Formats: sequence, structure tokens, C-alpha cells
Amino acid sequence: MTLFGTQQLNAAGHLTIGGCDTVELAREFGTPLYVVDEALVRENCREYQRAFRQRLAAVEVAYAGKALLTTAMCRLMHQEGMSLDVASEGELYTALQAGFPPERIKLHGNFKKESLIRMALERGVGRIVADSLVELEEIARVAGDMGKTAHLLLRIAPGVKASTHAAIQTGQEDTKFGLSIRDAARPGIKLAMELPHLQLHGLHAHIGSQILDTDAFKRAVEVFVEFLSSVREELGFDCEQLDLGGGLGIRYQEDDRPPSIDELAEVMAGTLKTACEQRGLAVPALVLEPGRSIVGEAGTTLYTIGAVKHIPGVRTYVSVDGGLSDNPRPVMYDALYRATIANKADREPTHEGLRVSGAHCETDMLIPEIALQEPEPGDILAVFGTGAYNHSMASNYNRFCRPAMVLVHDGQADLIYRREELADLVRQDVMPERLK
Repeated sequence: MTLFGTQQLNAAGHLTIGGCDTVELAREFGTPLYVVDEALVRENCREYQRAFRQRLAAVEVAYAGKALLTTAMCRLMHQEGMSLDVASEGELYTALQAGFPPERIKLHGNFKKESLIRMALERGVGRIVADSLVELEEIARVAGDMGKTAHLLLRIAPGVKASTHAAIQTGQEDTKFGLSIRDAARPGIKLAMELPHLQLHGLHAHIGSQILDTDAFKRAVEVFVEFLSSVREELGFDCEQLDLGGGLGIRYQEDDRPPSIDELAEVMAGTLKTACEQRGLAVPALVLEPGRSIVGEAGTTLYTIGAVKHIPGVRTYVSVDGGLSDNPRPVMYDALYRATIANKADREPTHEGLRVSGAHCETDMLIPEIALQEPEPGDILAVFGTGAYNHSMASNYNRFCRPAMVLVHDGQADLIYRREELADLVRQDVMPERLK
């Protein structure tokens, strides 16, 4: 079993994370439980900044909050000198409530309501990433009404199709995000330069997520530099900032081999410098927006095993007390995970072809097939690599309560998201008078 970050085995044979026994965490905080390895999150933040700043003079690393966002995560990112990428009013509100500096926030989204634009301008958000011609005009109108200047990046679809699941490809031409580099990007830049109350600082792209090679990143840089050269000549636009998003994959399975952060930096920074030099362009400040590769491997979800159902000649089902409501990714993206029985983590797997299923009224297949130690009711199952897009996509399906989340470090576990209670599930319900 490959362990990541501060994961270890203790004398009792239990899995520990951040010096905390996961079996004891399950007893103290209940299950399902999200466990986040603080040391690994901080290490990844520092590695991004080191790797890219070692190669380029001007680099900004913005954590993609959609991967996992709580007020505690915002504070941690602030402490590590990261900027922050938010994509909704709720994410922006969370960041502001945590005291995150608004000038280091970038606001995304392909449909920003007027209330969100106003909120961003009122609070002094550093960059609004405009996604369409209609949105450019709307931002200009709202900024004019408020007597403000909106500082922008313009999102471009570079026509680069990353090798990943179709649902998380975002850089190809057929996408809801951004302006096509082939026909809409030039009019977009021209409009942004002409409209009052707008200041265009640069361009943005994000080609996809869970990318396990560097080819698409290299191609995106090449396409953008070629485009920057042409728009400088045609429109007189000099790109101050080039935001190339995130997308670096993580190790969900033992045989996943994503590039290291250092390898990614070598390809992206090297390609950017070489391509700009060839075209006589000044190297723009590079902005990155990693999310999954910051928190993905730092997250583990703990479940309690219930019924173990043997169907002779077919398979064995291992039921756990969570599933679809705390991790929809297997259903949405055919995502695969590694796992171990935390209270038997020192033992080798002895049972193959097990299917881990959730507790919801759906097929709710959490892990379609896995080898584990002998599963028994009451055991604690630890599912790895759940730091990204698990808590943030969690729901109340079947009126399940969202799990608690703890941040572990040096033997200390701190609650950073309270487990929802049954009363929370009806808090927003309203009973019409005629039904009383």
C-alpha cells in the first residue's frame, strides 16, 4: 500500500494521518469523516511557488477554491502566500468571511449575476475573469453605475483538448467557457479595450482537470504565445498577465503517474520563455490556479463498514455509511479510488473483487472492485485521494447530513466543518399555512 503525505501505520497496525490514529478520529468525530492532512497541503502550496518562481521572474499561484473551500482552508492559503480563485457568490463570501485579502482573489464563472459583479467591485476583488462578450458589457455597465474600474482577465478557449474525462475537458472549442481563440477572442479583446470602466490586464485559459501528462499544457502555452503575437500586431494589446489555470492530476490509483509539480513547471515555464523569445515578446506574468493537486491527495474519507453481503459466484458487497451524498465523483466521472481498512492497515489484502457500496437508494457504487483485508461490520474503511471535489460536491441526497471535516497536524485534529444535524435538514423548509 502506497502512503502519501503524513500517512503512516502505528504500533496497533492502524492507519494514522498527521500523527492522528484514524480509528480514534472515527470514534471521536463519527463517520463519514473527511480528514485533511495539513502538512501535505502546505507542502504542495510551497512546491508550486518554489518550482515556478525558480524558473520565471513573475508568478502568481492562486488556489482553485472549487476543489475544497472552507474558512479554515482560506486562512491556510493566506498564510502560505497563495492567491485564491473563486467561482460563485458563495465561494467569494466564504473567502471574505475568512479575511482573505480581496486584492488576491480572482472571480470566475460563465454566468455572473449583477449581484455577484457588484459584490466583487464593492470589495475590491483583484481580477474578474470575463467569460463572454455579453458579460464584458454587463461588467462595464455595473462598474459605470458604481463609479468603479473593473480589472479584468478575458477567458479564451484555446482549442486544446486535454486527455482526460470528457466531463472535465474545458479548453476545446466546443465548451461553454470563454471565447473561441479562432473567431471570438479578437473581438473580445477589442471590446474590452474600448469599453469604459474596464481595464484588461491579460488572458485566461483552463484546459481541463486530472491531466496526467504535460503535452496539453505545453500545447496551450504555444497556442497562446502565437495568439499574443498576432493580437499585439493587430490590436496593439500587450498581455500583462497570462493565466493558464490548473488541471494537474493526482494519484487516485497505484498506477497513476502524474507529472510532478517540478516537471510541470519545467515544461510550462520553459515553453513560455522560449516561445516569447522567438516572437520578440516580453514574458507576461504567469498565473496558475491549481486545486486538485493541492488538496486531492491530502484528503481521506473514513467510513464505518456495515453489512458484508456475499453472493456466491457473483461478488461480495461491502456497505458503508456514506457514498453518493459525500462523494458523487464515481457516478459523475467514473472516478476510481484506493482504500484500506484503517484498523487492519498493517495486514495484506486477502479478499479480491469486493465492491464498496454506499447507503443511498441508488446503485451508489463507491468503488466497483477492490482487494481489501477481510471486511467486518464495525471496521473503518479509509478511502484515499478524496480531498478535492468531495466536500465541495456533497449533497443532502436522501436527506443525508453532510459529514464533518477535520484538519490534522502533528497529532492534533481540529474540526473545520461541523457535521450537519437532522435539524439542519429542515431549517430552510417552509410549511404553508394551508397545510397546517
